[in-house]
Amino acid sequence: MPETMNEWAPIAKEYDPLKAGSIDGTDEEPHDRAIWRAMTARYVPNRAVVGDPHLTLFVARLSLQTTEDKLKEIFSRYGDIRRMRLVRDLVTGFSKGYAFIEYKDERALLKAHRDANKLIIDQHEIFVDFELERTLKGWIPRRLGGGFGGKKESGQLRFGGRDRPFRKPINLPAMKSNFYGEEKRERGWSRDWKTRDRAHERSREQRWPEMDRSESRRDRERHSREERSSGKEGRDRERKDRSRDYSSRKPRDEDQH
Repeated sequence: MPETMNEWAPIAKEYDPLKAGSIDGTDEEPHDRAIWRAMTARYVPNRAVVGDPHLTLFVARLSLQTTEDKLKEIFSRYGDIRRMRLVRDLVTGFSKGYAFIEYKDERALLKAHRDANKLIIDQHEIFVDFELERTLKGWIPRRLGGGFGGKKESGQLRFGGRDRPFRKPINLPAMKSNFYGEEKRERGWSRDWKTRDRAHERSREQRWPEMDRSESRRDRERHSREERSSGKEGRDRERKDRSRDYSSRKPRDEDQH
């Protein structure tokens, strides 16, 4: 991470696996094993690759059905192509989904870099960037734990490239402390706790009248329920008494008749 924010840039100028594995380039320890592999790897670019790396584009996320002829037809719209290589598996001969395209002049290169990114070719949204293997110092490819790719599902995201640049870091003030780093924090925490306690006391004082009102309301409701229930019980007793009186009077009336 640059020492000053004036030197900060969202795109990596030199490849560092540890920084590439960090969302803002400030990590000090690797968070996955792939970063360890990339940090210990010694990668040498393929010397068999020919062409000018500063005039070459990297095209990725291609459909496996996309052919060289289709790529040439689309990318020749931006300028004259000197050479093109669709990377294929040595055994099966199937496409690996990425290619390298070298232009004859820089103007065509820049135009394709600007306009061809995120084009839809054979139902696939492609990714276009400058070649990094021979142009970015310290470059480590994805197969060795480096690169600028990765998926959220794998938890191995890489930053500092065009597709996923670094996020601007948050500047936190440096905090002086004693040997164990406790003194300053304790003072800060004590102030925080005092503030929180005062706020809690105020909120509790504000809640007490509401609690009293709610309790008095509950008491009134309980008393009214008790009164209703007692009144109902009294009415039931009166009905029972009247029914008993009626039943006792009925035989006497029959005897008189």
